[in-house]
Amino acid sequence: MIRTLLIANRGEIAIRIARTARSMGIRSIGVFSDIDRDALHVRAMDEAHGIGPADPSQSYLNADRILRVAHDTRSDGIHPGYGFLAENAGFAARCVEEGISFVGPTAHAIALTGDKIAARQAMARAGIPVTRGADRVVRSVREAREVAKDLGFPVLFKATGGGGGIGMSRVDGADRLAAAFESARSVARTNFGNPDLFLESYLERARHIEVQVVLGPRGSGVVLGERECSVQRRHQKLVEETPSPALSPRQRKQIGAAALRGLRTLGYTNAGTVEFLFHEGRFTFNEVNARLQVEHPVTELVAGVDLVRQQLLVASGEDLEVSPSKVRLRGHALECRINAEDPIHGFLPSPGRVLAYSEPEGPGIRVDSGIERGSEVPPMYDPLVAKVIVHGRTRADSIRRMREALASFDIRGIRTTIPFHQALLRHSEFRRGHLWTTMVADLRIAGRLQGRGPAEARVAAIAAALASTPGLFALAARERFLPPRGSAWAIAGSRERLGGRDALRSRRRW
Repeated sequence: MIRTLLIANRGEIAIRIARTARSMGIRSIGVFSDIDRDALHVRAMDEAHGIGPADPSQSYLNADRILRVAHDTRSDGIHPGYGFLAENAGFAARCVEEGISFVGPTAHAIALTGDKIAARQAMARAGIPVTRGADRVVRSVREAREVAKDLGFPVLFKATGGGGGIGMSRVDGADRLAAAFESARSVARTNFGNPDLFLESYLERARHIEVQVVLGPRGSGVVLGERECSVQRRHQKLVEETPSPALSPRQRKQIGAAALRGLRTLGYTNAGTVEFLFHEGRFTFNEVNARLQVEHPVTELVAGVDLVRQQLLVASGEDLEVSPSKVRLRGHALECRINAEDPIHGFLPSPGRVLAYSEPEGPGIRVDSGIERGSEVPPMYDPLVAKVIVHGRTRADSIRRMREALASFDIRGIRTTIPFHQALLRHSEFRRGHLWTTMVADLRIAGRLQGRGPAEARVAAIAAALASTPGLFALAARERFLPPRGSAWAIAGSRERLGGRDALRSRRRW
């Protein structure tokens, strides 16, 4: 068993991994960049070490510095979390070469799944339906036109070495093909160091459904249900849930079996997620995420399985604690990603200092967070600051519980996606389970928040009047003029330092 684990990440995921490591008697070693010296994840570790400047290329992406800390602390395992080095085959290989267990799949499996064309070909050989496309690199606009003509518009440019929705570009007609090709190549080169693209058919109003699989070192494997991840903006997930409201029991069994068969074909071990597009009653393979997913908590709540614990067991050469015959999926879970972004203004990043912070609490509510009152949210990292996850008996129960949780979640000093989530949960299409990957833009859900502009301006004017005429406060409260806790204005309001007691509470154990 791994005795000392270096967690090569930051924020909420580093804290979440450390929590499980501690429960298993494993010592956790954290790392931090200069700007993260006082971050919450640093204090969650048994020991933490600096690895360089704020620029991720010189810190969290610097394999040499991370491995040096691993050797200095005698760490015998490294968990990469997600992002940064999590799907870097070269880093996984170096860990093994230097005698350190990499908590994830093998370098070979990471390389194979990281090449989107190779992964598509492997899945097709395993008899799994694959989204229609050209399984070769498109190297010129002329070649792209030929492929697109064969596929039929709309089409989607995708980076062969991409992931996380980055580098995708939809093209609706031939007149936009050249510009989209150059733009997608530039994004792919910048983000992945590889400009290569391929083309897929773009499926209108498709759903994004993924399957969570964990495979042990001796052939064991278990499917822990699917997750519906169709609520996205610019190919980035905002809300996830399990089970999917779209699948019948028969479809659920089929998609789970396909995911397990596909990963076994790749010789895959550890936790992995197979993503599918679900369109007109059938599913087709999209890609493999060779790591722990951001949205893994919804699976944990419904399956009753700690996925990080299973990852650590497999990485230590031990078998899974759970078998297919023992899997019992109970109830419904929903997750909202709380990003430091302004949904009223196109989800622009909103870095800054957190002036007040109070998490929701209660039965069936879990919060995985990387911030507290006084935390600095830096501009150079992913904007995810917390995740609210709820568990209920039914989907309707989960939606109700999530609405209550978000209403009591108080974050001030930075703008967050909470107002967007509140608007989404009220929308009739979401409540009916009618979801598709472009619904946020198609229904202008974030745009509806802008319609509150006059009301927000009215609230701001009242607040200014209260500041100069304290006697008006009682009247305003009586007339319900004050913004409700959790409203867009309350969350995105004054950036001045707030007095009062520290809102930091001890984290719940789950």
